[in-house]
Amino acid sequence: EGPALLASNHSGTFPVDGAMLKVAILVEHGRNPWFLAGDTVFKVPGLRELTTAAGNARADRESTVELLRRGEVVGVFPEGEKGIGKGWKQRYRLLRFGRGGFVETAMLAGAPIVPTAVVGAEEVFPMVGNLGFVARRLGLPYVPVVLNPLPLPSKWIIQFGEPIPTAHYGPEGVEDRQLVLELSELVRQTVQSMLLDGLSRRRTPFF
Repeated sequence: EGPALLASNHSGTFPVDGAMLKVAILVEHGRNPWFLAGDTVFKVPGLRELTTAAGNARADRESTVELLRRGEVVGVFPEGEKGIGKGWKQRYRLLRFGRGGFVETAMLAGAPIVPTAVVGAEEVFPMVGNLGFVARRLGLPYVPVVLNPLPLPSKWIIQFGEPIPTAHYGPEGVEDRQLVLELSELVRQTVQSMLLDGLSRRRTPFF
């Protein structure tokens, strides 16, 4: 119940993790979350319309704060586009959670941050290479080289951690850079620990 900002790892070459998270929350918890998408998504014709129709929003602070103040569930991937395209060798190793912008957003809205860990997306489309020169020409973060044209049937585990409250900091908390960075790192470490726990419980990716 109430507002929540889900902070999740991002992976899978293509954003299948966002789709699976949306289905999991909708089916298991009866809430329809808004997931934030980067500017690149809204530059691609067709993908822009599909993203919006699926109930996602542009990663804009003002509109995100408004969604949270209305009591909505909002999902964010602090690793950004680099997370989803980090490749097979870096699977389940979290990158830096940006500059803590998601923490500031939660503070402004007085919403709790819920660490979220997704195990399973990394094996759907294993990314073994990146055509960087093509990506630069097209203005994209990466152009993946994958092993399989169709998604592999990986086993998934999605975990939601204990909410981290932010309301007691007040909107003025965003002015404390040290606090913002410490909370961002706390969320990152929590998600990383949850990923390792999920991997140990899953044992094998497919069987």
